Amino acid sequence: MNDAASTTGAAPFSAFERMVAWRYLRSRRKEAVISAISIIAFIGIMLGVATLIVVMSVMNGFRAELLDRLLGINGHLVVQPIESGLDDYEQIAARVNGIAGVRYAIPLTEGQVLATGRAGGGIGALVRGAREDDIGKLALVSNNIRQGRLDGFDASKGAAIGKRMAERLGLEVGDSIQLIAPEGDVTPFGATPRQKAYPVVAIFEVGMSQYDSSIVYLPLSEAQLYFNSEGVVQSIEVFVDNPDTVDELRAPVENAAARPVFLTDWRQRNQTFFSALQVQRNVMFMILTLIVLVAALNIVSGLFMLVRDKGPDIAILRTMGATSGAVMRIFFMTGAAIGVFGTIAGVVLGVIVCMNIEAIRQFFSWLSGRTIFNPEIYFLSRLPARMDITEVASVILIALVLSFLATLFPAWRAARLDPVDALSYE
Repeated sequence: MNDAASTTGAAPFSAFERMVAWRYLRSRRKEAVISAISIIAFIGIMLGVATLIVVMSVMNGFRAELLDRLLGINGHLVVQPIESGLDDYEQIAARVNGIAGVRYAIPLTEGQVLATGRAGGGIGALVRGAREDDIGKLALVSNNIRQGRLDGFDASKGAAIGKRMAERLGLEVGDSIQLIAPEGDVTPFGATPRQKAYPVVAIFEVGMSQYDSSIVYLPLSEAQLYFNSEGVVQSIEVFVDNPDTVDELRAPVENAAARPVFLTDWRQRNQTFFSALQVQRNVMFMILTLIVLVAALNIVSGLFMLVRDKGPDIAILRTMGATSGAVMRIFFMTGAAIGVFGTIAGVVLGVIVCMNIEAIRQFFSWLSGRTIFNPEIYFLSRLPARMDITEVASVILIALVLSFLATLFPAWRAARLDPVDALSYE
């Protein structure tokens, strides 16, 4: 018995303790219920971890993709006049372009119109008048031309439209798009809407349905003529190298304007949208963490049943010299193994799903016969997923901590079991 005692009283987490814990994990016919609970706990933790990783990665992907597209077409800092119109926009844009940290400044003339085409009907559109060189700087537009081209855009007196708008209006390159503005010319019979047709010279697709279905680019001179604002622009959009440091450029841009101007940055214009996205992300994290918590509680119930079933075994181990600490460690390792292996399996499953999220979306769309994550509602034409190493590490840590905490009380109860009481019931 001294040899057995020396074996069981070895260093913590010894080979003997690991062997006993592994034997308790292996299923036997008479322990089918306990094994079933352990399997359910394992699956629960695996699915909980995988779901957390996938959902957080998709939320990160949505934010990153939307941010890239929002800031790929809209300026990080918008300069608008306070008094008279921006008739000296070329000089202001040149001075702003000379500021360190500014990528480029684009003068724009904008206005809301009704656009119609061959398919009949009409859709609301935003006309943006810009120079050919400036549109070429917008890589999200100039690098994603699906039909036609932007070469000679200023001289073409034509329009560049989004792919979704072209599809809805039944337009292709060479067709004419009719633009109708409510603020028309004043006649003796009253104001009449302004109408003009422009040939479609290019069709672009930026991958964000809101832009692909609503934006019409015109040469700056044509837009100024159409909106009766010759020689004037409504705003100058400033694109910077680092959007997060846009506050540092406010004062230099105001000085470069050399006139009273009103500045708004991308965070102010999209504050409500990104705040709602952040709140939703945090709430989803809290809700999905409960899945892991419920799975951890399954470990508790499984270990309690195992302790009751293994009461005689515990008594024999104690009489052989095993300390209460050794018994506690055996059952701790039994429960912790479920949490550790479940977490590892969940991480692997989550990574695989994230890497193939768009293919999975397309498969379920085909299977259900309906569009999952409709671009018209979710803005993006594809489902993005962007894993963050810090967040994945946080999910792993939470899962492991909950799993370890769930094993402590049952393991402590096993260590407190009196050998005499356990054997007296046999």
